[in-house]
Amino acid sequence: MNAISTTATTRTAAPAVLPTLAATTGAYFAARLSITFLFFQSNPQLGTMVSSALNMFLLLIAAFNSLGASNAARTSPWRVPCFRWVAAFLGFSLCSLLWTEAASVPIAFAYWCGMAADVAIVLLVLKAGSFVEAASSMIQGYVVGACFIACVMWLSPTMRDLRPGSDDFFSPNAIGFTCAFGIFLAQYLMVGSRGWHYPAIFLSISLLRSLSKTTIIAFLLSQAFLLIFSTTIRRSSKVLIVTVAGLVLTAFSGLIAAYYEIYTVSSNQAETLTGRLGIWAFILDRALERPWFGHGFDSVWKVIPPFGIDQFEAWHAHNELLQQFYAYGVAGIVLLIGLYGSFYAQARRLLRPEHKTLFLALIVFIVIRGLGDTERFDVSFPLWSIALLSLTLAAPQGQLQVKP
Repeated sequence: MNAISTTATTRTAAPAVLPTLAATTGAYFAARLSITFLFFQSNPQLGTMVSSALNMFLLLIAAFNSLGASNAARTSPWRVPCFRWVAAFLGFSLCSLLWTEAASVPIAFAYWCGMAADVAIVLLVLKAGSFVEAASSMIQGYVVGACFIACVMWLSPTMRDLRPGSDDFFSPNAIGFTCAFGIFLAQYLMVGSRGWHYPAIFLSISLLRSLSKTTIIAFLLSQAFLLIFSTTIRRSSKVLIVTVAGLVLTAFSGLIAAYYEIYTVSSNQAETLTGRLGIWAFILDRALERPWFGHGFDSVWKVIPPFGIDQFEAWHAHNELLQQFYAYGVAGIVLLIGLYGSFYAQARRLLRPEHKTLFLALIVFIVIRGLGDTERFDVSFPLWSIALLSLTLAAPQGQLQVKP
């Protein structure tokens, strides 16, 4: 049985979702990374408030647009196991505010509202029209937004360690993840449309320029997985991809070598592997103090003391499994396994092999990146994107059919 039921075979006259709204939503999810960096460096708190206000404004527009929507395919998100795990994660993280050690509980609650609003926006946009049509527009919008982030990166000043952006307002790691995630979504769009390989190439070069080590390594390994196990990419195309990738790496070899020298000699000690091991050991020790339900939502930043002589302040545990264990204890580990395990199971049931291999490669990327980096509030695989992709994969219409 399909996870999403249909109650009619013909469309009603109810208004469909505006493609512009779905595309704008996707573009905003990517481009918002640059808001504080571009406009509010002198007052980052105001930048955070503006970003939150834009989030809520988009939620209101999506809610208004969905009023009275009644299309042919009435959705039932609760029948999709992956979405139930998304809801469980949101519910438990909300409850954790009751015992959180966050520096400010009201601010932590505001951040939680933003995370939940992202998922709600996706649901409302999908509810107002065709799942596949709305999802495709949102994915296209995200790719465009990721290209905007890449353009901002190329125009931004270079830090002393040769990385672009700003550690405080426009992190190279966040830039790298946005580019990498945009590449995967562009690869999905390539299956049914022409022209999306150009954004993918631009984002790939931009990812390399970001010098985000963990993200680049995870991306290269996941793309190797895709090339090895894909049965739909021709051998000649695989050879061409590997050749071009080798040429790009060669072109950037000088920059990479210079960065490596700075990284090993004069970079912040907490950002090296030895420093990361120290962070992991410290946070694991703290996590074991409250092993069942953890220290609560947003309980690392401004709570864990600075590390090293440079007084490095960790935003998170720099390891996804450890971050969830510290924040939510054993319950967090169960939620994380449930989220990724259910998405993996859903991807394995896809009928189209090109989609199946691509989404499995995406999981490989997320898991490998999570070994050395993660997010402050969300999981490494953003909840809104899990909701978007899992609901679309379960849709009975369009390209993304699953086995019954």
